[in-house]
Amino acid sequence: MIKVIIKETDKINSIEISGHSGYKEAGADIVCASVSSICITTVNGILSIDDGSIEYKESDGYLNINIIKHSNIVDKLIMNMINLLEELKEQYEDYIEIRRCQI
Repeated sequence: MIKVIIKETDKINSIEISGHSGYKEAGADIVCASVSSICITTVNGILSIDDGSIEYKESDGYLNINIIKHSNIVDKLIMNMINLLEELKEQYEDYIEIRRCQI
């Protein structure tokens, strides 16, 4: 299962995505591919606008995004990413878990 943990105060501070969905075998898993595509596209979009606004760590089955500098566009891109992940979860609820944590 893919686990998404969103840490927030009044704004999103960090997002951690970990695990594999197990929907299909590696290379044919549309759930993992969709999550990866949504998240990496968002990271690349934010970095192309302001490369100092986020820090991220990525490895196999893991992505951690820390928002360093909030702006209207960064916050909108992050919210768009979360909305897309939530829509995907509606279709594949057995394979994605999303938790929001107030810090």
